[in-house]
Amino acid sequence: MKATKNFLNLNWAGLMVCLAIAVPSFLLGREFPIIGGAVISIIFGMIISMFWHDKGKATQGIKFTSKYILQGAVVLLGFGMNLGVVLQTGQQSLPIIVCTIATSLFIAWALHRVMNISGNSATLVGVGSSICGGSAIAATAPVIDADDNEVAQAISVIFFFNVLAAILFPILGSMIGFSTISGEAFGIFAGTAINDTSSVTAAAATWDSMWGLGTATLDKAVTVKLTRALAIILIVFVLALLKAREAKKTGHNATGFSLKKTFPMFILYFVLASVFTTVVVNQGIPAEYFEPVKELSKFAIVMAMAAIGLNSNVIKLVKTGGRPIILGAFCWAGITAVSLFMQHIMGIW
Repeated sequence: MKATKNFLNLNWAGLMVCLAIAVPSFLLGREFPIIGGAVISIIFGMIISMFWHDKGKATQGIKFTSKYILQGAVVLLGFGMNLGVVLQTGQQSLPIIVCTIATSLFIAWALHRVMNISGNSATLVGVGSSICGGSAIAATAPVIDADDNEVAQAISVIFFFNVLAAILFPILGSMIGFSTISGEAFGIFAGTAINDTSSVTAAAATWDSMWGLGTATLDKAVTVKLTRALAIILIVFVLALLKAREAKKTGHNATGFSLKKTFPMFILYFVLASVFTTVVVNQGIPAEYFEPVKELSKFAIVMAMAAIGLNSNVIKLVKTGGRPIILGAFCWAGITAVSLFMQHIMGIW
């Protein structure tokens, strides 16, 4: 009881501020899914931070939200994944997914060195571009100890190319001759070349409406996107090991190897949540029962983004944003080209 009271005394003000930003942002995100609640929330937070310099008693709660609410959101995301269904229906797109992820990560690594972009920023943009946008950034940021400015910058870059993809990809699909009687090719293209779920669904739904395909393209795109999202588990684990190796070299890990310190435990809980969902769904429990938990995870991410926005320096973001945007452009172009090339050689398009 005393611990709870101390926690509330330290954090209640910051939690209430983040909650006050998150509620309207979440509702606006439903009205404008191509933008999404997370982006709206981080923008609101950044605007407020321009005028609210001394956050006083709210400081601790804002920090708690940006770190621990964010980790909790990632765990809750696991309840939205039935691993069996995703793996079964995603086999066709797996080679494309592997190639697009490898391409984006390689481009991020190469340009990090060539353009002298910070390692954390390059990692966040590369992972966000290659896997699933804001969710991947949310999972990766605590592992690599990225600060709130780096997270805000990566989210902004990913958002910019999400919007472009949602608008331009249906036009591109028509120009290059994707089938208009089947949503398969465009669904795979959207699921592998667009990073955020909101923009994947926006582009796929547009293609369905353009050619009267019902939800065929949307169903395909979302399934491919969920398969792609599973890469979060492997990527974050590898990053955690690399971070531990770096810490050992620099002497920050003087006490030796610790699995708990090396591996981000919230990712383990994410995996366990996914396994739990898979088991109970296979036992006959409808997947729709997990919808409230999935909605809660989305809201928690929106709330965490409010905190990150509040901790961001907008002027610094503007001054340093050029190179990450260029990096994001190269990652986006690389993923798009590889997705089209792989579909072509596999005979899908």
